[in-house]
Amino acid sequence: MNIQIKPKEATAIINSLIGGVVPKIGVQHIAVGRSEEVDAFIKALDDAKNGHSIMKFWIGDFGSGKSFILHLLNTVALKQKFVVANTDFTPDNRLYSNDGKAVILYSAIINNLAIQTKPEGGALPTLLQRWIETVITQTASENNIPLTEIRDEKYLSLIQSNILKTVNELSDVGAFDFGTAIMKYYEGFITGNEDLRKNALKWLKGEYKTKTEARQDLGMREIINDLNYYDMLKNFCKLFVSIGYSGFMINLDEAINLYKIQNTATREKNYEKILTMYNDCFQGKIENLFFNIAGTKDFLENERRGLFSYNALKTRLQSNKFETLEIRDFAQPVIKLTPLNHNEIYVLLKNLQEIFDYNYKITSPINDEDITNFMEEIFNKPGASEFLTPREVTRDFLNILNLLRQNPNLDKNSLFKDIEIEDERVDMDLSYLDSIQEL
Repeated sequence: MNIQIKPKEATAIINSLIGGVVPKIGVQHIAVGRSEEVDAFIKALDDAKNGHSIMKFWIGDFGSGKSFILHLLNTVALKQKFVVANTDFTPDNRLYSNDGKAVILYSAIINNLAIQTKPEGGALPTLLQRWIETVITQTASENNIPLTEIRDEKYLSLIQSNILKTVNELSDVGAFDFGTAIMKYYEGFITGNEDLRKNALKWLKGEYKTKTEARQDLGMREIINDLNYYDMLKNFCKLFVSIGYSGFMINLDEAINLYKIQNTATREKNYEKILTMYNDCFQGKIENLFFNIAGTKDFLENERRGLFSYNALKTRLQSNKFETLEIRDFAQPVIKLTPLNHNEIYVLLKNLQEIFDYNYKITSPINDEDITNFMEEIFNKPGASEFLTPREVTRDFLNILNLLRQNPNLDKNSLFKDIEIEDERVDMDLSYLDSIQEL
């Protein structure tokens, strides 16, 4: 086998792609045709490491690889020692709201925090503990207290004071409440009060619904809400960098759900929030923060409902007018994902076959000529040019491999001929959305 892959990665790749979703781990083993995008991204990561902040928009049709590229970028960023978080926009979360939908997005981001040793998320406790350890070490040094004694409960107030002081130095907005929550987390940890530790995590994740509840559990008068969650994300970024991480990368997929917001004023408020974040990044108001937003061409360019309906964003996000399909500019904020060509699809399927065989410890009855025949069949089907996506190609290919694995007597060529092309865009009726009356 030419691909060096871990068993867990192989299983994740096969199971996820058959299920029609992108695997959380191992995507680097099936990355083809995106080298220029990744090279440009690495350069942007270097800028973020050096104190700049970046916002990139990854634009493509359904099934074109937007989610895949975000997961690939995760792998690269984690190796570059970034803290990474991934979440999707849904009808229940967004960047701006006054009914709790923005803080739901925030909670998803914080719950999905990932680092290289915890690539699947849930890294917040680990990150807090690492940061607290730096404060403890610093406190012990400043007060000539042996490291073997500094965690004694009698030094609790001293550690808490330094936690709050250090957080206040990191940030101006919301720092006191942010620091108090971390302080409570440490108190629960050092005193063995598991409820206090969990409640502090709950506060930091934005999961308190009322100030009354937070005051009862933690003695805190404020909570993270729709209005201040963005400040808390910036606080976390500064916290991560102070530990020694390169920065904080936040990936927001399925941005078409912002396009789907029916109320014009609400939709524009969400676009205004994107504009605020964009300006903060490129005007140097924040450091070491990297946003990736993935959406369709309609989300970007539709002048009634897309980002281009908001003129301040349209002027910032229009493509380089000198760019062509052959001459690409990957340094600009908007990266348009072009379809994989047939040679790239072939390499992808070849890699998938190797991973499939490795995962099931078999030798599948598919050779290079069979892969070519499969591609000829599927790409010549009615509707292929309009509806066929890499997601559907890989899923059909793996489904056939699975059938052959379990039924060795099946005729593979007959399976190739039985493939049917369907429009995957069933969840998105743009013509209907464009025809309804704006609220």
